[in-house]
Amino acid sequence: MTKTYSIASIPGDGIGTEVIPVGQRAAETAADRYGFSIRWAEFDWSCQRYAETGRMMPGDGIEQLKPHDAIYLGAVGWPGVPDHVSLWGLLIPIRREMDQYANVRPVRLLRGVQSPLAGRGPEDINFIVVRENVEGEYSEAGGRLYRGTDQEIAIQEAIFTRRGTDRIMDYAFKVAQTRPRKHVTSATKSNGIVHTMPFWDERFEAAKARYPDVKTSQYHIDILTAHFVQHPDWFDVVVGSNLFGDILSDLGPAVAGSIGIAPAANLNPEGLYPSMFEPVHGSAPDIAGKGVANPVAAVWTAAMMLDHLGEADAAKTLEAAIEISLERPETRTRDLGGTADTNASEAAILKAIKEGC
Repeated sequence: MTKTYSIASIPGDGIGTEVIPVGQRAAETAADRYGFSIRWAEFDWSCQRYAETGRMMPGDGIEQLKPHDAIYLGAVGWPGVPDHVSLWGLLIPIRREMDQYANVRPVRLLRGVQSPLAGRGPEDINFIVVRENVEGEYSEAGGRLYRGTDQEIAIQEAIFTRRGTDRIMDYAFKVAQTRPRKHVTSATKSNGIVHTMPFWDERFEAAKARYPDVKTSQYHIDILTAHFVQHPDWFDVVVGSNLFGDILSDLGPAVAGSIGIAPAANLNPEGLYPSMFEPVHGSAPDIAGKGVANPVAAVWTAAMMLDHLGEADAAKTLEAAIEISLERPETRTRDLGGTADTNASEAAILKAIKEGC
């Protein structure tokens, strides 16, 4: 009997509405090849919906998503809607209410893509950033007092729990155990942030004791960003707090050629809720509607989603098809030095999937 996966699709805004359908078609093509099927549930939750209704998603939006096997999200954000409104009205509530505490962003220099770092090849850039995704610096604790006066105060509290910190450490170490190098690097700033970061360091030490087969290193976030540029080959799995992980998981794809090809997963590893998968290039209003958006991140994200669902062979095929499409300028989009538009890039990817790359 054919396995059918139910996936909630939220294309979002801007180029999200252009590249998410490409990822869907790529996933369906792989499904046809490997003998499973996908049933998509489409949701129009976006800044356009906010402009029309005053909400990014309906009040029962989370409940509508829970029955699905996964969530496939496009870019969120559009001029005229403040970023904190769009993110806190859609993306962040999904992450938190679904307890998607592990944000996973692979960084790899793909064939056909040139790194801005001189002399670096695919063997030099291949690591994973694991970001704590539901607490840390991005908590809602805090507020504003005396608005509009010279006494105005803004307070933002960072919340680090032992449970939350230990489980993201465990996830990072377990990922490292599946990789040849078996190495975890911790991002910290305990020399300047006096309470939360020493606590983070203590929990990293405790995790090291639980995983004696995994090698470790630790850097303050400022020098770590420099090492990403100067020594990307040092890294295998990098674990960071919500803020530090956010920064590093954008810098990583930049050294690997372009944030425009960067995928991401928001995982509830225990499977109590559906996990969410999203390319992280943003809605790109400057090129939206022009047909030139790079669909690679959306397809790579779809591959991560299929792998999470247990369709590892289909996921590997999607990743291989991406690299085939990037090998030639005529099937590589302009942001990567090619000449292809979105349609030409998609055609090359689908052709590679069908031909059994």
